[in-house]
Order: sequence, then C-alpha cells, then structure tokens
Amino acid sequence: MGGPGLNDKFPNLQGSTQDSDTFDLYEYLDYSWGLVFMHPADFTPVCTTELGRAANLADEFEKRNVKLCGFSCNDGDSHKGWIEDIKCATGGEVTFPLFCDPDREYAVKLGVVDKANKDVKGLPLTVRSVYVLKPDKTVALTMAYPASTGRNFDEILRVIDSLQLTAEKSTATPADWKRGEDVIVNFPLTDAMADETFGRGGYRIVEVPSEKGKDIPKHYLRYTKDPSVA
Repeated sequence: MGGPGLNDKFPNLQGSTQDSDTFDLYEYLDYSWGLVFMHPADFTPVCTTELGRAANLADEFEKRNVKLCGFSCNDGDSHKGWIEDIKCATGGEVTFPLFCDPDREYAVKLGVVDKANKDVKGLPLTVRSVYVLKPDKTVALTMAYPASTGRNFDEILRVIDSLQLTAEKSTATPADWKRGEDVIVNFPLTDAMADETFGRGGYRIVEVPSEKGKDIPKHYLRYTKDPSVA
C-alpha cells in the first residue's frame, strides 16, 4: 500500500464535505494537529460506531488541539443521512467535516484503496486508515484496520499524548504508557546531557547486565517523570 509514510507531507484534501463544497484540509487544520480517518462507505456498521465514538470524544481532542476529519467514499447528501443515523445509534453528533471522495480520487493518491473489496459500482473500497498529522501537515502516525475491527479511540488519544509530548521534550514513551506515568530519557542524550536537561538526580538508570561494571557515557534505559504533568 502506497501513500504518505511517517514524516511525509499529507496531501491537501480539497473538495466537498457534508457542509461545504469548498473544503480545504490545510485551511481547516490551520496550525492544529489533525486526525484524518478513513471509512470504506457510508451506512456501514463498524464505522457508524467509530464516528459516534469520535464525536463523543470531541472535547478530549479539543483539549489536545487536534481537529478531526472523517473521510468516506460517498457524496455530501449521503453523509448527511448517515450522520443522522450515527446520532440516533450512538448519541454522538458529528460536527467535524466528513470528506467526500465518491470517485476515489484521493483514496488512490493516498494509497488506501482495497482492490479486493468493491462496492456495487465495482469501485474499490478504502482501507480504514488513520493518520495523525502534525501542525506542519506531516504524518506523525499511521494505522490501518481491517473492516471487521473497530478502531480504539482510547489508544488514538494515548498515542497523540505521546506524540505531542515527545515532539516538545527530550523523551520517549515506554510500552503501554499513559499520561502521568514515567517516561524514557531520549536515547540520543548522553548522561551528561540528561543531567543538563533533567537535573542531577532527575532521572533513574535501569541497571542491565550488558552495562554492568562498565564506565559508559550513556546508559540506554533511563526513566524520568512525565514533564507534561510536572
């Protein structure tokens, strides 16, 4: 599957949504982070629950300065009808744009078409991909889900927390990390640089067999407090 990878510029989506015929993704995002998530078609059951979940989490995304943009291969009128179903089924009111791509123009550019699955017109459906975009419109993270598995929006929020933290601070996040838990001192930093960044005693070194008895300038596994909640 082609399309933009990590740190690539995400293409500007220009066209229609349920509310506009002159939508411009870059203008909409401005200097915010973005979450673009694809759907193969309107009125599909798993995607209905996902859009409802995203709508119900709108405040959480706003706290993180993240703007949402859905993407589905139907026109604006179809989107409007689907949005009514979504509200009825989930209680979530979709107020963010749902981009229209009935001819698969942008799906092809993004490399998210699934040639094995086609609609009634014989056009390939889109893979259910997720893109997290940085304020410079480059891709910070991408995930792809099969049609049978709903996206985990708690996980999407978790990785956004990690991406935003590590973009600003010299840290990385360990497996299963959640905001407020200890983070890893960024690997490129020597211990001397870590002392300057976090202060002497501001981080702890994990003793591992490969480093035992060695005088080394950089221990590779070091933890410090989450600076975003300090």
